[in-house]
Amino acid sequence: MQIATQAQNFCQIIGQMVIGVCSMVGKISFFMFDTVRHALTPPWYGSQILKQFLSIGFFSLAVVGMTALFSGMVIALQSYTGFARFNAEGAVANVVVLTITRELAPVLAGLMLAARVGASIAAEIGTMRVTEQIDALRTLNVNPMKYLVVPRVMAGVVMLPALVFIADIIGVMGGWLVGVYVLDFSSASYLNQTIDFVQFNDVFSGLVKACMFGLIVTVMGCYHGYNSGRGAQGVGLATTNAVVSSAILILIFNYVLTQALF
Repeated sequence: MQIATQAQNFCQIIGQMVIGVCSMVGKISFFMFDTVRHALTPPWYGSQILKQFLSIGFFSLAVVGMTALFSGMVIALQSYTGFARFNAEGAVANVVVLTITRELAPVLAGLMLAARVGASIAAEIGTMRVTEQIDALRTLNVNPMKYLVVPRVMAGVVMLPALVFIADIIGVMGGWLVGVYVLDFSSASYLNQTIDFVQFNDVFSGLVKACMFGLIVTVMGCYHGYNSGRGAQGVGLATTNAVVSSAILILIFNYVLTQALF
């Protein structure tokens, strides 16, 4: 009898978890659909869109650039160490440009954006929810989705690919710095090998990933902030959930997009 009760409790817990996950997926899907619908219909708040372009794009450039630079440098060192065992040191430039453009630049930029922008969005909108500023917008006949959510999502979708493209260049430059000044490669040979090896599809696939990751980060930040609980604890929980859910979804969709694109 006790074993049957324990099994019943276990099944109940599993069932509640499954229902909770399905409910969350449904709410996020409707939130995203509502965001897209409002993004495609006027009015649009140009000043808010430009402000978010600056906040999400320009102010994230330093952290994304530093991440890409040192990632490219580390890849060059590690790949040289591995290839030296097989006398294939000449493939270092190929590995650096392929790894940066296809994987590391979009994934690391997305994770950095989740940490910097996703948390900020969730905290800002969550605070507005707690202090009833969102209700005040409705009182002033301003749609909160159009004024708060749409500009942030549009900025994330547009600016993250731009950041990733810059990160591609900086990451390859980091590999070039290590290759030339640490590993004693010929500068001209390294650059020519990089240019000859990289293909349009390598860069394009990374930019497609960046569009999806920008959408994920901004939608998760807006969703958790928009549905934040009351008080400081609710805002803190919304911020944590925004960053964690963004990071997990970025890694999941990175595999899905890699499988689809290659």
